Amino acid sequence: MSTGALLRRATRGSTALRGGRVHRLTPYQVFGLLFWLLMTLAYWRVPPCCEAGVHAAAVARLRAGLTDAAASPYVLAQGALARLTGLTGWQLLRVCGPLNLLVLLTGLGRLVRVLTPRPWAPVLALAFLSVLWGTRPAWGGGSLALLPLTGSLGYPSAFALGLTLWAWALTGARARDLRRVRYVGPSGLRSLSGYAALGLLYGAVALTDPVTGVGAAAGAAAFVAGWQRGWRAAVWGRWALLCAVAAAALVLGTHARVLPPSAFGTYAGSGEWAGQCWLALLGVPALWLRVRRTGGPAPRGPAGPAGPAAWRDPLVLLFALGCLVLVCGRLGGLLGLVLLAPQCALAVELTADRPWSGWRRVLGGAAAGGVCLGFLAAQAGAVVPRSVDPVGFVQPPRWPSYDWAARHIGPGEPVVTDAYYAVRLLPGYGIDLADGHDHRPRVRWLLLTRQERLPAEAVVVDWSRRTGEVLARLTRTGEASPVPLVTRSATR
Repeated sequence: MSTGALLRRATRGSTALRGGRVHRLTPYQVFGLLFWLLMTLAYWRVPPCCEAGVHAAAVARLRAGLTDAAASPYVLAQGALARLTGLTGWQLLRVCGPLNLLVLLTGLGRLVRVLTPRPWAPVLALAFLSVLWGTRPAWGGGSLALLPLTGSLGYPSAFALGLTLWAWALTGARARDLRRVRYVGPSGLRSLSGYAALGLLYGAVALTDPVTGVGAAAGAAAFVAGWQRGWRAAVWGRWALLCAVAAAALVLGTHARVLPPSAFGTYAGSGEWAGQCWLALLGVPALWLRVRRTGGPAPRGPAGPAGPAAWRDPLVLLFALGCLVLVCGRLGGLLGLVLLAPQCALAVELTADRPWSGWRRVLGGAAAGGVCLGFLAAQAGAVVPRSVDPVGFVQPPRWPSYDWAARHIGPGEPVVTDAYYAVRLLPGYGIDLADGHDHRPRVRWLLLTRQERLPAEAVVVDWSRRTGEVLARLTRTGEASPVPLVTRSATR
């Protein structure tokens, strides 16, 4: 008997089946779980605002059986869940937020693992994607920045972003074809069904959020152009199948009127973009290093010109294509996907084995300073409550709640109001809005601001101590004339 056999310990219990090895959590699983818990609590503490009323209203209409309005597959699934469970639109937004965050985090981890096997790279990528943005606070979906996440986790755009990260990871794995697969076709390639399923995934992204779908298509082209080698008929056929299935899903979904209307209206000026994302450009030097590395061994001294093959890095192509679409299409919702390329490239570079060269130390110091500056200037308010805020960080908007008014108004009943917050939040309760010249006999509710007078034919039902708004009921709806409402000019 060998000495190794005599010294080997006997394994007992369930670990004996695995040769004594115990599964250990990766750094990303630990920090990802902590991030998920922190942002879930942060999301739940911020009251609904901005576009939340629109999304809750879509769920409320489907829950009531009204399907005349266009809805995405994501909203259709929410409506079916609402009918099964009895949850309201607001409650489903709160439930879907942590689920969308889980899709985002797992998709990011899978994508970074396709880029590099370094275990700490996904952790740094998560830190950069959530903090390394700019010194001007941004708001809206389509990114992993801390402050926007407190309000947009329940939006379809958050779910579409998570699906996009998963789709890119699967596309990169197939284009690179470095991972062993259990079943392959006669040509030695992956099966056609996997490409067809991936096409359905891209189609689902485009139907859930068309703006994100544009960025997903650009990213797919970047990964295929950057990593796919050995082009032949079987390879062309597989990628063509993916495109055909995605296009078919998009066409069928558009024909069924599940494409959200006015999806391409989100854009912002270049000055606003610069203030919101300039810190993320610290990752551009990392992209340039990937260009030099792809073109071959980099000589010492000044960098020489890069050949055409040097630009076949997927992150470089993703950044270039994303910038082109962002500028030409003026789609502000793509900003998060465009900046993902330099942020991930920076994470990959800063997790390289030591010793570090001088330029990598400089890049690491700049990244650390940018993370601190971005967190303190624009993102800290997402996780630091106002009650314990020592310096006055920028906090998420806290809109008033209209539960006090919704408990008196029945679902589908029209309300006349021009209050800024009420117009955007009341539809989330299943309440219809009407203007002051609506002659429908059913109009019997008014929601008035402090600056508006109460008509003689109305009686006060309830009021808000926070905003001073008054809910009134018309007593003679059949004889009442159109109700004049005074437009407010007060600062919101």
